[in-house]
Amino acid sequence: MTQTANTAPTDFTGFGLDARLQRAIEESGYTTPTPIQAQAIPVVLSGHDVMGSAQTGTGKTASFVLPLLQKILPLASASTSPARHPVRALVLCPTRELAVQVADNAQKYAKHTPIRTAVVFGGMDIKPQAAILRTGVELIIATPGRLLDHLEQGNISLNQVGYLVLDEADRMLDMGFLPDLQRIMNVLPKQRQTLLFSATFSPEIRKLAESYQNHPVTIETAQRNATSTNITQTVYSVADKAVKRSALVQLIQEQNVEQAMIFVNTKVEARELTRFLQRARINAQTIHGDQTQAERLATLALFKDNSVPILVATDVAARGLDIPAMPCVINFDLPYNAEDYVHRIGRTGRAGAQGRALSIVTPYDDKLLAAIAKLTKTEFTSIAIVPQAAAFTPRTERSERAAPRSDRADKPFERRYKAPDNHSHTNRRVSTEDPEVTRLRRKISLSNDPFFNKPYQPSTHVAVKTSEQAHEAPLRKAKVAALCTPKTKA
Repeated sequence: MTQTANTAPTDFTGFGLDARLQRAIEESGYTTPTPIQAQAIPVVLSGHDVMGSAQTGTGKTASFVLPLLQKILPLASASTSPARHPVRALVLCPTRELAVQVADNAQKYAKHTPIRTAVVFGGMDIKPQAAILRTGVELIIATPGRLLDHLEQGNISLNQVGYLVLDEADRMLDMGFLPDLQRIMNVLPKQRQTLLFSATFSPEIRKLAESYQNHPVTIETAQRNATSTNITQTVYSVADKAVKRSALVQLIQEQNVEQAMIFVNTKVEARELTRFLQRARINAQTIHGDQTQAERLATLALFKDNSVPILVATDVAARGLDIPAMPCVINFDLPYNAEDYVHRIGRTGRAGAQGRALSIVTPYDDKLLAAIAKLTKTEFTSIAIVPQAAAFTPRTERSERAAPRSDRADKPFERRYKAPDNHSHTNRRVSTEDPEVTRLRRKISLSNDPFFNKPYQPSTHVAVKTSEQAHEAPLRKAKVAALCTPKTKA
């Protein structure tokens, strides 16, 4: 059953939510629900499985968090006993950052209720998370890998979970997460309500998702896999990969990009591009999967308050991150999967704001660009950009370290050698003259040394055996001979 946007948005009071939830919504500044919220919340409250698809930045999180809190609220308890706070609802997220964001929203909506919420993810010490889980929580937001760690250690039980949510479900049902997801499914009760939400659903993912749901209601508030109309998309073409970095710097300067997320496909490229931008006097930092969670959260905090205006990221930051009023996204590399393009540019133009999506392509990217155009049903017209040699003057280690040495070309190169502190001479000059000259100098110096000029004299020392040694020698020879003599049969 498919449901599309055909009704006008209503006020949040029309959903019949608990007064405590309604109070939290008002304190958050929400008045009118978005299309996905207006359609999904009543269906979830009615108990149906849901497959919800909407553009990024349209409030999908509230579409499932609010009705989940409403449904488990009658079972909440003010008791301090962990047994009175079993896990009632589980939300699975593909990335740590998305899990943290969903948990922040859940805590904000549940702050006036006795419902306990917790978030668990990798990259952090597991012991503090285990301590929280053992006190009892009703709503868990987790990444699959860390949740399995807690299950194996016995820190959590999922046998009373009645509601399961897969946020960014198309990524959760990808082959990378599918084995862990199946292990989690095996310990969940068979009777449960399953909700799937994402901005993109391929036909293959839709077919796979049906195996996890029971006659789901499909809710689509826009054209499938569509990008937001608030985002202006522009493609710039360069002749070769070798000039892409220079073209990026020129683009940032010419387009007056004050804050942007720059997406690349690999962690190595993220690190190298960040260093290149820093040499070009552009304040940039990187975020990728090899960093610890503390490093990633610290970098995101600096980016959100604009202390670091440029963030070079892999697709670990392509989903779920909500950075208000972020003006621009740049695709330095086009993603290998066209669906990821929709999620990447969805970091801008959120909550009705205007945004820009810039992409730099080479002739090698024609197939990737064609796949994106087919998925999003968008016609791209590329604008040629020729990097100017003088567009920027990158700092180099040589220019910062010393001036040109042309005025000292006629002088032999000398370097300072600092001797250890226990040497009598603290500094001396070491000349790098020709090795053959050094050898001759050493030969001459040795020829003048009286010790080496002394003629050879054989040693007059003669080894003398003691009487005891002389007595033991024949006995040792006799023992060796006895051992070496083969035995004959009688």
